[in-house]
Amino acid sequence: MGGAGHFVRVAILGLLALAAAGCSIMPTTGPEIGEIYRGGDTDDPTRLPYALVKITPQIVDILASYAPRIGTVFPDRRPPREITFGIGDSVSVSIFEAAAGGLYIPIEAGVRPGNFITLPNQNVDTSGNISVPYAGAVRALGRTPSQVQQEIVDAIKNRAIDPQAVVSLVEQRTSLISVLGEVNTPNRFPANYAGEHILDSITRAGGPKGPGHETWVMLEREGRRATAPFGALVYEPSNNIWTHPGDTIYLYREPQTFAAFGAVAANSISGGIQGVINFGEWRISLTEALGKASGLSDALAEPSAIFLYRGEIREVAERLGIDCSRFPGPIIPVIYNLNLRNPDGFMLATKFQMRNKDVLYVANATSVEISKALNYFRLTVATVNDPIVAATNAYNLNLVARVNNRFPIGTSSSPPF
Repeated sequence: MGGAGHFVRVAILGLLALAAAGCSIMPTTGPEIGEIYRGGDTDDPTRLPYALVKITPQIVDILASYAPRIGTVFPDRRPPREITFGIGDSVSVSIFEAAAGGLYIPIEAGVRPGNFITLPNQNVDTSGNISVPYAGAVRALGRTPSQVQQEIVDAIKNRAIDPQAVVSLVEQRTSLISVLGEVNTPNRFPANYAGEHILDSITRAGGPKGPGHETWVMLEREGRRATAPFGALVYEPSNNIWTHPGDTIYLYREPQTFAAFGAVAANSISGGIQGVINFGEWRISLTEALGKASGLSDALAEPSAIFLYRGEIREVAERLGIDCSRFPGPIIPVIYNLNLRNPDGFMLATKFQMRNKDVLYVANATSVEISKALNYFRLTVATVNDPIVAATNAYNLNLVARVNNRFPIGTSSSPPF
């Protein structure tokens, strides 16, 4: 039994040594707190490097400035320029003279109200011109109706009697706005002369087909693109900018989700997807994300060890103060750390906005890991002691049986002890 006791002591010391060396032998739902802090600066080529960033008010403000918003990419709030003629547009031209006997009104017509002629409707040709008798080819491409009117008057004023011209757009085939994707009636329609905003254009296309909180809006203009949640256009007017002729608006559905692991109170979410939670709104904060995961587990969680995994573009990472020289790609792996042991941590979490496909991880408290280690040691000791106890019990039973056989009950002899 002395040898068995020595084995137990050696086993316990070995387990303690492994724990002190940082070897993970305990079951857990993710990395330990110390491993997260150490792993970001690892030189192991098999490990993915990452940057660890503590959530502060400055970090929250920087991230907010890079939220996907249309108004950030297209900051110009001015209404669109006046609609101009384009190749293929159908144009009407009427020319007025003050009296008969001029260029267009014969002398025998006399003086009468409305001394004018209306030319047949014509399209702006491929050269960008329209044709007006006695004025010749008049440039229309890229010009407004008033500009075309003035050129016609200038061309005939020396032969016509106080001429005036009225030029109007009969059928608009350019200066169009396209609204495509997840709308009820995808369409390409003429831009409104009075001007309109993105939501107005989406309304003309029948509105979003799916739930607003799952809908995203992409605006393409002159080779540039900007994307924002549909809710950002509704609740943040700075994103509902003016549409311009030639704009393409594309709506698509992309449910926003995040994954929650570790010491959260619930990991079984509706839909049967373990650990994956739908935003259910067009945006949520880190506080709301923790609430959707039913909060922290009171028996397991370490409130100062809340980590959020996200890939940031290089520009954002540099603004966060990260040394990006050791990261080869355009996306920098970042782990954000929130400390809810500080009262202001909840305020920061309220302002910190979640992004699609974020991974939220809550680490176990150190005391939990120690408790699991002690239970493991206790189980090991019990496992080693089981055969010893069994052998001792068997030996005692055998000894009793031998004594009973030699000195049966009822005899006058006494057992030798």
